Amino acid sequence: MSALTGIRVVELTSERCALAGKLLGDMGADVIVVEPPGGSPTRRYEPFADDSGEMEDSLYWWYYNTSKRSVVVDLGTPTGVSDLRSLINSADVVIEAEPLGSLSDLGVDWEDFSNKRNDLIWVSVTHHGRNGLDPAATDLTILAEGGPVWSCGYDDQELPPIRGGGNQAFHGACQYAVAGTLVALLWRETSGKGQLIDVSMLGVANTTTEMATLWWLNGSREVQRQTGRHAHHSPTEWTQIQCIDGLWFNTGVPPRTKPEFVALRSWIEELDLTEECASYEILKLGEKFERIGLFELDEDPLAGEVFQAGRDAITFLGSRLNAYELFAGLQQRGIACGIIYSPDEMLKDPHFVEREFPTEISHENRGESYLYPGAPYRFSETQWSAYRSPELGEHQNLITRDDL
Repeated sequence: MSALTGIRVVELTSERCALAGKLLGDMGADVIVVEPPGGSPTRRYEPFADDSGEMEDSLYWWYYNTSKRSVVVDLGTPTGVSDLRSLINSADVVIEAEPLGSLSDLGVDWEDFSNKRNDLIWVSVTHHGRNGLDPAATDLTILAEGGPVWSCGYDDQELPPIRGGGNQAFHGACQYAVAGTLVALLWRETSGKGQLIDVSMLGVANTTTEMATLWWLNGSREVQRQTGRHAHHSPTEWTQIQCIDGLWFNTGVPPRTKPEFVALRSWIEELDLTEECASYEILKLGEKFERIGLFELDEDPLAGEVFQAGRDAITFLGSRLNAYELFAGLQQRGIACGIIYSPDEMLKDPHFVEREFPTEISHENRGESYLYPGAPYRFSETQWSAYRSPELGEHQNLITRDDL
């Protein structure tokens, strides 16, 4: 049994909320995605399997709509509105990202069901919340307006900022939507009541600006973009190195605590590289510090030297080890770091393979299986599974089921 077995979700198709429906479906919910005549616009998003250009072959559609069933509803007709109303009446959860007022005009919005369906959970994903503005927007404009784009890019401030890839504004909103839905389902178990979950994409984007918003609101200080590290109001140390195998590596935050300094020093000794490591002697002084705070580096010159020695030691090890050896060794010693992978390289990483993250999903309608990113979590007692995305209107019979 999966975590959400027995929960029905009706999702009005939209790129803004598609990930939320997918995550709930992969968790076992019965997710019915409602598409307009001709299909969801995202069925025409590139790339396509075999470069076919056919809407049933959109890899975008495939990924964002695993574990869903598809029905076609024409909301431009009274019959279509009636069909949607029937589907909603059968649901535990509704997920939608429709323009404000559009569902209300049809009589199928939250307010039209909440009095009659006291147990219904309604998730609304909009630009600025249901009581805010609702301008036309894309993932890029939301990221730009919310702030993350300002913090993304390279040290050279004459270069323009860079949009983070992967629909991060939409994804962030969907993560909040899913978390809210899970809490609402849990609360409903004891209260018997549903509720409205009002997700602001702009608000979510702003929560991901890390220190940018805080520095501006509290000190009127503007952060600057930095290559591969946190944006900050003043430049911080470069963290990217190239390992002996040519792969790039982010050293992250070097040792700051006594156990970390001891672990790094001991590793250099185990590798018999003490004579070659120029920072080894200063690194040993790290054992004198219980913890070195980042904001103390300018106040204590010795702490600053020891902190730098930790970073220099990691850079040195990168010149002797391949990226994975360095990554595994530092992780085992409690020091945060990361390899800069391509997507293909990431899926082959032993950690992800061990967790069975790369997942084969059968497309029996094509007679083939395809490799997908798998579960972003592991439950100890309930199963995670995903099945292929639906073809357009593949489950149209749900419209006429007797229990609707």
